[in-house]
Amino acid sequence: MGHHEPGHEPGQRPGPLFTALTTAHLADACLRARIPVRCAPASVQAVVPGSRLAGRVAPARHAGSVDVFLEAFEGAAPGDVLVVDNGGRLDESCVGDLVALEARAAGLAGIVIWGLHRDTADIREIGLPVFSLGALPTGPLRLDDRRPDALTSAVVGDWTVDRTDLVVGDDDGVLFLPAGRAKEIRALAGSIRDTERRQAERIRTGVPLRSQVRFDAYLAARRETPSLTFREHLRAVGGAIEE
Repeated sequence: MGHHEPGHEPGQRPGPLFTALTTAHLADACLRARIPVRCAPASVQAVVPGSRLAGRVAPARHAGSVDVFLEAFEGAAPGDVLVVDNGGRLDESCVGDLVALEARAAGLAGIVIWGLHRDTADIREIGLPVFSLGALPTGPLRLDDRRPDALTSAVVGDWTVDRTDLVVGDDDGVLFLPAGRAKEIRALAGSIRDTERRQAERIRTGVPLRSQVRFDAYLAARRETPSLTFREHLRAVGGAIEE
């Protein structure tokens, strides 16, 4: 397990790069960079609140058997995140405690499921971050033909992701990012985070956000130019509350 593939070299694991950045910061950075914002549906949430994960996508399309996950682990590198496509089904769970344990043993950073999990208490104890649509006691009651692309891509909501993508998850949900632009996104997200932290601290010390972003000047300018947007004004004054 855990051999490296081209384009995924040791020392380039994305998880540590995004430790101090939220999915909200990263989504705003995508907007600023004109990169599509690819969020999993809001119903995909952490099994344990407060969980965070970040890593390269290791895709697996479930067809009723656990073997596709075991094979995905064979091709995964430490720090990857298993992204399970079970079609968003709500009539069966597809990941349980044994898969979570095996993922942890393989060095994966977590699991994202477009579907349901079970063995919730055990998954909490294992401690590996798992995001899913919820829990259901029953596992799969069917065995479908396996798709040719079962290990090359996965669908989550509106998005198809593969090994060229990163996935980040926290209390706000799950976000997919193009690995090839990770450094750019990280730098922009860091800048947005730092600006927002400064703004928050000034609010706490008695300087309203309206003063910080010169909201009175915006209202005056909008009277002169009705087409002026608040986002244009923010870019002019260096604010970061919207993109």
